[in-house]
Amino acid sequence: MADVNRGDRPLSPHLSIYRPMYTMILSITHRITGVGLSLGIVLVTWWFLALAIGEKYFAFADAVLTSVFGGLIMIASLWALMFHLCNGIRHLFWDAGYGFELQTAWRSGLAVIAGSIILTILVVAISMGAS
Repeated sequence: MADVNRGDRPLSPHLSIYRPMYTMILSITHRITGVGLSLGIVLVTWWFLALAIGEKYFAFADAVLTSVFGGLIMIASLWALMFHLCNGIRHLFWDAGYGFELQTAWRSGLAVIAGSIILTILVVAISMGAS
């Protein structure tokens, strides 16, 4: 049977024990962007369903998603997609056994952040030029 009288020792390490580290923050951000992408795809699906339902409902959904607030949500979703993509590529290298050195992990994390921002700006700029 387990020892019930453990004293004041914690049951397991907790976030309050650890100092936030660069790779830890990137990992948490990767998980948050995954959830954010799930929410973003719900909005895009709603837009497509509104298109199938009828003109008036589509006009409403389109007005919501093309408003300033909707545009910010779409840009945030685009950044989340680009971050998830870049960090996924980083993880593929890690799965192959490359990039575990401290300096390489730091640089690849910076590349993920910079790459996601640059790709987001490029896609927004291209889409603005196309419309």
